Amino acid sequence: MRSIHEIDLASRKALKLFGINTASVVCTVGPEQEYFLVDKEMFETRRDLRFTGRTLIGAMPPKGQEMDDHYFGIIKPRVKAFMEDLDNELWKLGVLAKTEHNEVAPAQHELAPIYTITNVATDHNQITMEFMKRVALKHGLVCLLHEKPFDGINGSGKHNNWSLATVEGKNILEPGRDPFKNTCFLFFLAAIIQAVDEYQDLLRVVVATAGNDHRLGANEAPPAIISMFLGTELTNVLEAIENDKDYTSAQNKMMKISGNVIPDFQQDNTDRNRTSPFAFTGNKFEFRAVGSAQSIAGPNIVLNVAVAEVLDEFVEKVSNAKDKKAAIHKVIKDAVAAHKRIVFNGDGYTDAWLKEAKKRGLLNLKSTPEALPYWLTKKNLDLFSKHNIYTEKESRSRIEIHFDEYCKTINIEAKAMMEMLTKDLLPAASIYAGDLAKVVAEKKAAGVSAAGSFEAETLAKISSLSADLYKKNEAIKKDLATTVKIADLPKRAVAFHKNIVADMAAARKVADELESLLDDNYLPYPTYGKLLFGVNA
Repeated sequence: MRSIHEIDLASRKALKLFGINTASVVCTVGPEQEYFLVDKEMFETRRDLRFTGRTLIGAMPPKGQEMDDHYFGIIKPRVKAFMEDLDNELWKLGVLAKTEHNEVAPAQHELAPIYTITNVATDHNQITMEFMKRVALKHGLVCLLHEKPFDGINGSGKHNNWSLATVEGKNILEPGRDPFKNTCFLFFLAAIIQAVDEYQDLLRVVVATAGNDHRLGANEAPPAIISMFLGTELTNVLEAIENDKDYTSAQNKMMKISGNVIPDFQQDNTDRNRTSPFAFTGNKFEFRAVGSAQSIAGPNIVLNVAVAEVLDEFVEKVSNAKDKKAAIHKVIKDAVAAHKRIVFNGDGYTDAWLKEAKKRGLLNLKSTPEALPYWLTKKNLDLFSKHNIYTEKESRSRIEIHFDEYCKTINIEAKAMMEMLTKDLLPAASIYAGDLAKVVAEKKAAGVSAAGSFEAETLAKISSLSADLYKKNEAIKKDLATTVKIADLPKRAVAFHKNIVADMAAARKVADELESLLDDNYLPYPTYGKLLFGVNA
């Protein structure tokens, strides 16, 4: 609420420069909520899902999301019944649920609400997450809100569509037909560009969680490097302003589909970029880096206060100038020239972008322990205290809680993985290996050579992988015992990331290979294939 107050004051002062008077400016948000649905009976048999909300081991099935048939296919009856029930429950509470559909990964879906003011949208999203879990249980399902429940396919985000509007209904971030001549829009756009550049570290911190660390960087999730996507049209407009050149907005092209069967229609000249953390999408910005399990409060607090700070700076520069029109142009031009490094319209997944981002001086904070300390820099502490958002003591407390949460999350995951390996996978492998050994022995006893046979070769592979996995499991146990004793919380978090997460990744690689060799009848838990395709069969 404090950040909403700050962006309201700053925006109204800015609008007055353009002769626009409004009772108030509101920030509006439409948080798209992605989630997975799995069968409840299957869920109950997996220790990792029950304890952590994500699968810690699991070999990929022959088919994943590569055919896009789930994304473009119809909603299956069981899921559709859940969605209808969920809508009814949310509407009873005034939650503006509107669009629900399949998402890219099998068993993944999304709910998108009607946009509303940010504090209401935040409350509504919390209610939505709670009721997704409640309603799913009524249908024999479990709703997974973790950012990366399954390795190798899309994770779940919460696309935070953020914009500014007057209370009378004017969307300030609507560029109009000719953005080059819409100086008010460009003034706000320049402020947002500068805010995202100057406070890129804060925008990374507010999406930093143990779960989101697994998601960022692939499968439609943006990378950990914060950048802005503006698209061809707006980028060209800003380049023209920076170089003091005129610009003629591109006219919409006509799309021809057929001769005279389907009428020609205007082709949309806006762009989409699913690899961008912060993308302009017509008349709003889509903050795609927010994790599915997060509250949207933190991301919107930072967006509001950062933009408010820059707008105040812009207004002060213009207000003190004799020629306000020239001053507005200079403010926009200077901001674009100084902060254009944050604008990137290309593919955020390539190695070339990693090199280019480093060259531009952009931060690449790959993990939560790397990101969290940036909240406590003097620049950021001053920002929060100046706008009465957080005192320094509150900021330090907040980051301490995030460090503690990270450590506890990884600790639970490590213990859950060890339990699953020692009580589920390794015993299953041992029993299967024993049965194979009996067949090999019986063949030998019957005078049949077992050398090179399926049984003998598979037995050797299982035995080797089991021995390797046992050693890796012991390594997790040893490193965990040392890590939990580190007194300094930030150092403990770094050790959890550097040692425990790495140990778990190494163990998982072996576990997944071992699992793929076992007959399903020996496994005491459902495989990825059953989990991902069971609900949508």
